[in-house]
Amino acid sequence: MNPMLTRRQALQSASALAVAATGPLPASAQPPKHTVEGYTDQLSYHAGDTVNLHLSASKPTTATLTVLRIGAKPESVLADVAVKVEPQPVPNDASSHGCRWPVTASFPVKDHWRSGYYLVQFHDAAVKPSLLLGTVFFVVRPKDPGRHAKILLQLATNTYNAYTNWGGYSLYAYHGRHKVQGRRVSFNRPQYSQFSRWEEPFVKWAESQGYALDYCVNSDLEFHPELLKPYRLVVSVGHDEYWSAPMRDHLEAFIEKGGNVAFFSGNTCCWQVRSEEQGRALVCWKQNFGDDPVYKTGNYRTLSTLWSHYLVNRPENTLTGVGFLWGGYHRSHGQFMDGSGAYTLHRPEHWLLAGTNLPRGAHFGAKLPDYKVVGYECDGCELVWKDGLPFPTHADGTPKNFEVVATAPARWHPDDCEWYEKWEKGRTGYAVMGCYTRGGTVVTVGSTDWSFGLRGNDPAITRITQNVLNKLSEG
Repeated sequence: MNPMLTRRQALQSASALAVAATGPLPASAQPPKHTVEGYTDQLSYHAGDTVNLHLSASKPTTATLTVLRIGAKPESVLADVAVKVEPQPVPNDASSHGCRWPVTASFPVKDHWRSGYYLVQFHDAAVKPSLLLGTVFFVVRPKDPGRHAKILLQLATNTYNAYTNWGGYSLYAYHGRHKVQGRRVSFNRPQYSQFSRWEEPFVKWAESQGYALDYCVNSDLEFHPELLKPYRLVVSVGHDEYWSAPMRDHLEAFIEKGGNVAFFSGNTCCWQVRSEEQGRALVCWKQNFGDDPVYKTGNYRTLSTLWSHYLVNRPENTLTGVGFLWGGYHRSHGQFMDGSGAYTLHRPEHWLLAGTNLPRGAHFGAKLPDYKVVGYECDGCELVWKDGLPFPTHADGTPKNFEVVATAPARWHPDDCEWYEKWEKGRTGYAVMGCYTRGGTVVTVGSTDWSFGLRGNDPAITRITQNVLNKLSEG
């Protein structure tokens, strides 16, 4: 739900990631005036698949292509491939129905390419040092799911698309053309990835600590649910806001059968989307749910609005334990702008806190000013307080055995919530950390910014994360 980067800022963000891998660019190259943009024909691939690139340049150019796996250290798997790129027209409906550009270049996914997040970089070889013109990302799924890792990290690619306004529109009005909010967004256009903000710090920390991770994208939970079975633990990191009903159905079945899930994320599973074109587009009517064609059918199960909306009646709490209706913003959107960015600990004896030596009432997660973990968007649940301790009421769908471990204050901005007729005006909520068991165990931290603590090596955050990964990936 955050204001995202402009198109130029997004390119700068991609350039910053490339700088980390290839060294600093000259000042004149930040950001480049000449660009190469594009998209892949799929979000994820496995060994033996062919990656097809659909590219356009601001002027005719021959770029050099390099492919990097982004992990604890960038790993080059393909380098210095010459690609001729021509300018392509942008259809008026590019944001909703894609660019329909031809395939410019292709390459196979080799057997030795590890599962992970991959970045395709395009450089202008005529400029020394080489000038980065643009990037495209894709994900490699594991060749043998579960063989080399017991943890599956699913990336929040639906959220990337929802905030991408390339071609004029996103699922938000604030940066849409004429301030208009889109209802359908296509993956067949350049995407503004959020990976570097939230998921990358987690990946770098986890892989540097020796944790083996396999990777997939949101839509793989919908279209490749067989991926889930071999894993002990599925992980969500950062800003995992947009979920389809099949995604949720498949993950909840995984939990019922004993699979574990860790949501190191916030604003998770807030909006229901419907996939179209075999996952190449998303539909979400949000506040205007009455205009959704599904509304007119009277069968609201896949109505594309809040999962917590009373018509859908499937609050995210029943999956994650918490939800955005009882959370809100902390140090963003004008809410708790002077907040500490820390959790208050209520149950130090819980296994999540093992080895932290933190007492009840301790504040943790904000040891370093630039790496505060409670921030931006937060999920919580309805609470009652007894003898100074919080307990869920369970009236909002939070499971009966959910245990609240830590909290921090959060609040919605009125512009975001007062469209919902069942909203309680002026309500202050919480970011809630806790867990429950229903077949498998589900842990949530209730904040988008958890991975900031890993990037800053906060001792409490790293230990809690280790406790979760170690315990829930066993077996």
